[in-house]
Amino acid sequence: MRGPIPVNIDKKLVALVMAVSLIGIGITTFLSFHYANIIIEERAMDQLTSQSSVRADSIRNVFSSKVQQIQVIATDPMIRNLINEFAPVEDESAIASMISEKRIHFLIEIQAFEATIGGLNDLENVEIVSKDGERLFSLLSTKNNKKNFLTDPIFIRGLKESFAEITHSTDDKRHLILATPIFDDPRDPEAIGVAIVTANTQSIDQILLNRFGLGESGESYLANMDRVLVSESRFIENAAFNQKLNTVPIEYCLTSEQNYGGLYSDYRGILVLGASECMSDLDLILLVEMDYNEVFEPVLNLREKIILIGIIITAAVGALAFFLSKLISKPLIQLRNAANMVAGGNFDVRTNIATHDEIGQLSKSFDQMAEKIQDSLLKIKEREDVIKQQKDILLQFSQYSSNYCVCFVDIVGSTKLTAKLSDFQTTKFYSVFLNSAATVISQNNGVVVKNIGDALLFYFPKTDSEDTAPFEEVLNCCMKVLEAREKINGALRNEYLPEISYRVSATYGPVRVAIIATSSIDDIFGATVNACSKINSLAKPNMLVIGESLYEKVKKVNGYSFEKISQYAIDAGNEFAVYQVIKKP
Repeated sequence: MRGPIPVNIDKKLVALVMAVSLIGIGITTFLSFHYANIIIEERAMDQLTSQSSVRADSIRNVFSSKVQQIQVIATDPMIRNLINEFAPVEDESAIASMISEKRIHFLIEIQAFEATIGGLNDLENVEIVSKDGERLFSLLSTKNNKKNFLTDPIFIRGLKESFAEITHSTDDKRHLILATPIFDDPRDPEAIGVAIVTANTQSIDQILLNRFGLGESGESYLANMDRVLVSESRFIENAAFNQKLNTVPIEYCLTSEQNYGGLYSDYRGILVLGASECMSDLDLILLVEMDYNEVFEPVLNLREKIILIGIIITAAVGALAFFLSKLISKPLIQLRNAANMVAGGNFDVRTNIATHDEIGQLSKSFDQMAEKIQDSLLKIKEREDVIKQQKDILLQFSQYSSNYCVCFVDIVGSTKLTAKLSDFQTTKFYSVFLNSAATVISQNNGVVVKNIGDALLFYFPKTDSEDTAPFEEVLNCCMKVLEAREKINGALRNEYLPEISYRVSATYGPVRVAIIATSSIDDIFGATVNACSKINSLAKPNMLVIGESLYEKVKKVNGYSFEKISQYAIDAGNEFAVYQVIKKP
């Protein structure tokens, strides 16, 4: 199986620099794009809202001025008199004859009307309709004039105010229809007729088709309350009165009569930024829109430029990082090669890197280490012969086996007690315990072999006999070690050290004694030593436990009672009992 592919430090450094650079550029691009979007959208919305408001006011002014103009006809006394002359006549032929006869009088009044208002360039037709729906006068021929809601007698008699409406004819031409009731007396409840003026929509189109402030894709148009487009579209031919509008601003105006501004899809299904003006007084909705792509094109251009600049900066930073990484990694590679040579046994190698940074200091320390190792090897070789000559003497020791009593005294929980002590305090802690315990043992004919961590191993050479007295002496010594606890804790308190509890264990059996030629202290080992160490953990704090073999030797000793506490198993077929020793009062 192949191991992991090593990644050099220069590659790591380049990767880190590139990652940091890309993250920084990414965050900058995101924040720039985000806030630019917000700013541009706010400015565009302000522009569109302003345009919708201005154009809506202009259209209202057009409608208002037209209505005021047509009211001149409604208040003309000659027009009222002419209409009243037709009132008593019921015969259709007589009415037709009167219409032809009186036409010249109507023309005179219309000319006077035009002179009063200064002329109407967009005027297409003027009609006077009686309250019975009879067309009494029309600038155009009356032959092709069809009946409509304006000639409905019920509509005419109930008409109270002037109104204006954009309509279309059978030839798909749009017209501005203005109608005003004619009263014989302003106090009359019913109109005697209605004056109808038909004009083209040129003045309205000029307002809507002006793209000032709307860019290349901007458009303003009108819709009626039936969700129908009533003005021309820049993008769809013959869309007026043929295009249904179900966009968000239309719904917003129809449901809440409120203006709307924001992003939405227009009647073409294209995302636009738009603002609407809900002109419920005219039963119209004005919309001013710009394509999303055009509005946010500066942001897109900015993002592309930031990304391009970011790529250039990242490439430049990556190249610089690669160059610097080579400068850094070169001495490290030199150190690595030197370390490999030292590991291979060549201690003559030196790095000699003369930089004044941490790498230079590391190089100096490495060279000093290699030099000291080389010197140490020379000294080791010089002493090798001496060590070989003394080896036989050091390893020659006498071994013999005897039956002895072996004992362990071990502190309870020493690790926890010394966890918060300093090294000096820990040394003092063990010194007080071990020296005090060893003194008591020596005074009672015990031989201290060695300390094993926080425990003392000792034995009694005189127990290699059948006499009971040495075994009784063992029990007395162990009890005196336990009784010395109060004195030991007093010494520990004087040193501001924690008090202790400890356990003592003892057993009897064959022990191998090693007498080392170069040492005055014997060492003991064997199964009996191991068993004594194991059963120590079965003792309660400040108590003595003994193995079954020792129990058989001391069970008849006066002054002590013995209680079996456990059955200890050395292996599957080798078990012995463990007894707790209690000194009688």
